[in-house]
Amino acid sequence: MPVPDSTTPALRTPRERARAQTIADIIRLGREHLAAHGAAALSLRAVARDLGVVSSAVYRYVESRDELLTLLLIDAYGELADEVDAAVARVSEVDYAGRFQAVGRAVRGWAIREPARYALLFGSPVPGYRAPAERTTVPGTRVIYSLMAIFDAAFRAGVVHAAAAAPADAAATAVGAIPGPLAADLARIREELGLAIPDRLLARGALVWTSLFGAISFEVFGQYGEGTFAARAELFEHHLRVLAGVGGLQ
Repeated sequence: MPVPDSTTPALRTPRERARAQTIADIIRLGREHLAAHGAAALSLRAVARDLGVVSSAVYRYVESRDELLTLLLIDAYGELADEVDAAVARVSEVDYAGRFQAVGRAVRGWAIREPARYALLFGSPVPGYRAPAERTTVPGTRVIYSLMAIFDAAFRAGVVHAAAAAPADAAATAVGAIPGPLAADLARIREELGLAIPDRLLARGALVWTSLFGAISFEVFGQYGEGTFAARAELFEHHLRVLAGVGGLQ
């Protein structure tokens, strides 16, 4: 459940507003500690020290390090998704390739600006921590929902290229065949998201999704190696164009 800030209208009493402000301050300091020390070294005692209170006081607001990590996850997922939504909204509803590219650019821009928070979301799991699905699944899937909605809208509009929707020959049919267990997964996902796209396109959407985040992760985590690509923005734009083609958007 999102933590309201001190400006939320439902917070009517001074005590409620003060509590919300304290939690917001703890999250802000948690971000700073995350950037400086990494998720594995996150400490509520250290946050309490920077907040200017004794450690026992901060536990009245955030009960554990794991709870702080959860709050930081929800905060980061929400901010990333808000930026993606805003970027997509600036592109025409019928410019499906442009909307896809807006998603990619927004995620990359946020990841480069917030590498520690991106690592918390998409890097190595924090030892000993398991994110509570009931609190993190909805904010954590907003971006992929936005991405798949673009492919679905393009399919419903009939603008997805035929080459992406169906194989051109027998060899392509064999390569692109959807095995039964995967088809069951795709059917479940299609029902959960309310999608119309067929298995072949949905599977391609998964490829586009993982490729997009893989390209961003390679850049953020320095996996290309020093000096391999100086023109990384141009490389990413090339990736976006290729992935838009893989998904049948251009």
